Order: sequence, then C-alpha cells, then structure tokens
Amino acid sequence: MRVPRPPHRWRLSPARAIAVQTRLAGRVVDKWDGRVVRWVAGLDAAFSRSHCIGAVVLWDLAKGVVEERHIAVRPLIFPYIPGLLSFREAPALLGALRKLRRTPDVLMCDGHGIAHPRRFGIASHIGVLTGLPSIGCAKSRLTGEYYEPGPCRGESAPLVDQGEIIGAVVRCKANTKPVFVSVGHLIDLGLAVETVLAAATVYRLPEPTRLADLLVTAARKRFNRP
Repeated sequence: MRVPRPPHRWRLSPARAIAVQTRLAGRVVDKWDGRVVRWVAGLDAAFSRSHCIGAVVLWDLAKGVVEERHIAVRPLIFPYIPGLLSFREAPALLGALRKLRRTPDVLMCDGHGIAHPRRFGIASHIGVLTGLPSIGCAKSRLTGEYYEPGPCRGESAPLVDQGEIIGAVVRCKANTKPVFVSVGHLIDLGLAVETVLAAATVYRLPEPTRLADLLVTAARKRFNRP
C-alpha cells in the first residue's frame, strides 16, 4: 500500500506538535462517499523502552476472517504527552500500513478521532496523512461528557464536548463496558458506529483492533526478550 510522505516532521517540540494538530484538524472531512465497506484495517501500537511497535490487521468484514497482518518497529523520538500520542505511534503505524498488499476501505484505530481536545486524535491523524477513511474506537474517554448507554448490544449514547457531538459511546457486547467511537476522517459518525458493531462479532472490541492488539502485544514480548 502506498502511503504519502507526511507534511511535517515527527521530531517536534510539544508546542509545534499542537500547532500541527490544529492545522491538520481543518482537513478532517466527516462525510462518506457511499462505497461498500469490506476491508477494515485495524491498527494498534505498543511500546518498549526505546521503540514503538505498530500493528495492522486487515479484516474481511464480508467473510469475518483475517486477510493480512503486519508489524513495523520505529525508534521513539517523541515524549509521552497526553493528547499528543499520535506523534509517538503514527510512524510505526504508517510503516505497518505500507506493508499491506491490499488498500483498506477504512482504517480503524485503537484510539480517538475527533473525540480529542483539538479534534485530532490518532485516527484523524492517520486518516488525513493516508487520505483514507478512518474511525477512532477507543477503550476509554479522552474528553467530553456522556450518559451510560443501555446494557444491550448496539445501544449507544452521544459523546458531547462544549455542546458538540464528537462521538458515540457504544455497547458492542451486552453488559460489558462500552467503547468510544468517533469520526477519524472521510466518514460520518453513523457509519463509523455501524462498522464498529459489524466488526465486533464476539467480544467487547471489534475484531480488527482486538487482533491488532494481540499481534502487537506478542511482538513486544519478542522485542523485549533478552
């Protein structure tokens, strides 16, 4: 898969990184072009002391099977700062995406899209850089307020920040903790929620990101082995 060169450097001061987020947030589009979603690329990252390990799992939504899986490892060049995690994760995630033979219809990130203080989390960052539709599906809230959705699978509640709906709190499995779904880029919130639920076949998390988490966790153990 071809991934364009980023329009900024990754080695930046926190203030410059915030400026990049603010500038690129203006490029986010929350509309869908109407194509059928079949190929979903789940993305997740993990860290060793000095490196970021990125994983991608390409999931066939029609057949419910894995088509491809890849990892990439990059040196850590940005400090841990909440709200700026994409500057630690994105280089490795982009490296993993470059290994895909098939271009996904949509990217699904274990993290937030516009449900972010500057409306530019990892899903938006990766989506804007690749020019691909992207969804944020996070396990915890970063910003915004919500009420608890009903206990049944498929029930949801709006995630609201300063009067703006920035995502949805979605129950993917009955009587388990919900996930936080938001637009990354080139998709609307309704389809983002629909895609997450379609990919969440058994567990609380959708299969593409759940399997990417398992892949990157196993890779980190191998990487840290003496």
